[in-house]
Parts: sequence; C-alpha cells; structure tokens
Amino acid sequence: MSYATIHFEIEDAVAKLTFDRPDRLNAFTAEMHGEVADALDAAEREGARSVLITGSGRGFCAGQDLNDRAVAPGGEKVDLGASVERFYNPLITRLTTFPAPVVCAVNGVAAGAGANIAFACDIVLAGRSARFIESFSAIGLIPDSGGTWHLPRLAGLPRAMGMALTGEPIDAERAAQWGLIWKCVEDDELASEALALATKFAQGPTQGLAATKRAIRGAMLRSLEEQLERERDLMRTLGQTNDYGEGVAAFLDKRRPRFTGH
Repeated sequence: MSYATIHFEIEDAVAKLTFDRPDRLNAFTAEMHGEVADALDAAEREGARSVLITGSGRGFCAGQDLNDRAVAPGGEKVDLGASVERFYNPLITRLTTFPAPVVCAVNGVAAGAGANIAFACDIVLAGRSARFIESFSAIGLIPDSGGTWHLPRLAGLPRAMGMALTGEPIDAERAAQWGLIWKCVEDDELASEALALATKFAQGPTQGLAATKRAIRGAMLRSLEEQLERERDLMRTLGQTNDYGEGVAAFLDKRRPRFTGH
C-alpha cells in the first residue's frame, strides 16, 4: 500500500504504521489524518493481530502542522474544535478501540497531539532520547487528543497539571517512572524491542488480548461491581475459544502454544 505521508505494511500479522514527514517532525496534516485512518481500517480488514506505530527521522510526531491548518477568511477566528472533532477525536477513539494491541515506539520528540497519540496506544516504548511535551499552554490551548483524559489517569493529577500548565519536556526515563509509558529503552534497541513485542502479540491469543484491552480501558468508567460482572462475561466467552483450548493443551503438554487468533 502506497501513501504520501506514512509508510504502511502488514507482515506476519503485524501492521506497521510509520509517520513519514520527517522534514516536519511528522506533524499531522489533513492528508496524513486521512492516510492514517485508511491504514488502520486496512489493518483491521486484513486481519492484523497487532499494530506498531512509530515515526521516521529524528522525531515521533510534533502534533499538528500549523502550516496546514486552515485560516479563516476576513481575519475571522479559526474554529479549532472543528479540526479536533473531524480528525483527532476519531483517531484517538480508533486507537483505543482497535481490536488488537497497539504498540507505540516513540523516537525523539513527541509534542502536543503527538504525545497524546502515543499515550492513547496500549503499550508505549520510548528511546532514551525521547521527550514528551504538552506544548499547548505555550499557545493558549488545552491538551487535546485525549490529553486531559489520559494524563491524570496515567500520571496522577499533580503531574498531569504540571505537564499541561508548564509544558516542561518529560524525558523517557521519567515518563516510565511516572507510569506514562511501559518502558524506556536504549535508542538503538527501540525498533527491535517494539517489533518483538508487536510480533509476540500477533502470535498470541488475539481474542483474549483484545478482551483484556477492552476490559481494562472500560474499567475506568465502571464500578467494581460492574467490572466484576464484565470479567465474568468475558471469561465465559473466552473459555469457548480455540485459543483457550490450545493454551491449556500446550501448558499440559509442556510446549509452546500455537495460537490462531480464534
């Protein structure tokens, strides 16, 4: 599949999506939004069992390309909410509800919406030189792309406030310590570790991993009693899958399981 602003391929059930505007630190344009949405649709349609997202060049994503944002005629104010509603909200929803694990490998800077896109992924690894910057306050805006929702839930209220109000860059090691990401790795190991993780998921019990993702994300909106009922229902369904039977058989036979995703 050929795109102008991203690179996309599916290999061994891993959908690899690379933001590919390195001259602009992979900042988003309307065209890029359309291509990312199309690629994620293709990944689901073609049965990808994991998704790996990263950036090309020296940065992951600098957020919105301000040169691409439409200017209102006659000096009128621009409706930024329209851009959020049309592009960023659907992207965050797509990532958080994608029916397979989404791995993010953050190389270099992840700023503005770029940082919040990373935080919306299921598992985030970052190279040691990576930086996360909630840069919105510098231009009088709020953290969009799910930033105001994910930040306090991942890092806690005081750290979320600090990141959002000061715009101070957070390095990968501190991001891992704060719980914003899964792991900080050496820069030269980022690509291989992220691919190994995405491959592991692609070879795993896909329905179980997808259900785990849905259950954990949904738990933020449910009471304990409601979540216990949800766990019961999911366990009932997963207990009927071929992968569960294979997992038990492999455990008893002391061999590696051969999951098919069914």
